[in-house]
Amino acid sequence: MKSIEELRKVKEESLKRINLRKDREEGTRIVVSMDTCGIAAGARSILMSLLDEVNKRDLKDVTVTQTGCIGACNLEPVFEVYKPGEEKVTYVHMTLEKAKQVMEEHIINGKIVQEYTIGSNQ
Repeated sequence: MKSIEELRKVKEESLKRINLRKDREEGTRIVVSMDTCGIAAGARSILMSLLDEVNKRDLKDVTVTQTGCIGACNLEPVFEVYKPGEEKVTYVHMTLEKAKQVMEEHIINGKIVQEYTIGSNQ
């Protein structure tokens, strides 16, 4: 970034992708928990990484949104994946590397990364 204007443009483009009122039945939604504990655990970088991946891959049917507390402080950073016609999948203890793997395997290829889900023995 070389100017405040460039930063504003990036912010505006990112905010367009964070559509909090997106209908659950239209495409895939990734919802990142952005409560205080999530942010402290690194959720902001996870959110930005997911947005970056969606933009880089030009995924028109994938929306990244954010929410507040989901009541799982000890599992942060957390994000949930909603795909039409499928059960919600909750990913926990996420890192940038894990988020990229989930993007590739689950979002792109449709295979849930079981070892990162809330029900796994991490």
